[in-house]
Amino acid sequence: MSPDLKIQLLRESEFLLRLVLAGFFSAALGWERERAGKPAGFRTHTIVGVAAALFVIVGILAIAEHPTEVMNLDPTRTVHAIAVGIGFLGGGVVFVSRKRDRVEGLTTAASVWATAGVGAAAGYGLYVVATGATLVLLIVLHLLKDLDRSSDAIADNDARGIGEGGPGRRDE
Repeated sequence: MSPDLKIQLLRESEFLLRLVLAGFFSAALGWERERAGKPAGFRTHTIVGVAAALFVIVGILAIAEHPTEVMNLDPTRTVHAIAVGIGFLGGGVVFVSRKRDRVEGLTTAASVWATAGVGAAAGYGLYVVATGATLVLLIVLHLLKDLDRSSDAIADNDARGIGEGGPGRRDE
């Protein structure tokens, strides 16, 4: 095997590792959403994270393959495009519930968007950042949901005039 081929295989193995880790981190986030019964779950989050990493890797390779060409190459454009594109995708899971008279799906949309960020971090080889972001997001999605529910209950009671003073009385 030629030295050039060995270098190419090592380089591509590193990129494959980035894709696998993006998939792993994203799957963890999707698993949490799946367990919560949300419309964008395991597969959606995994695909978003791997795709984000892939877009980053393609951007890195494009710059590496054409270092001397007069091109306006800016790796932040890839991240910007991912954020905008996934924001659009996330908008598809947000809706207004007629039963509950409230907006629903915002957390799922935000988790899809954040998963793209995790995938982008893994794509850039920022493994510690991707790991840390995944852990923080899992804490927010799983452990903080009870806090979110209790604040919703307080807001619902306030809207109905139920507080410490009893039904129908609004405390000042």
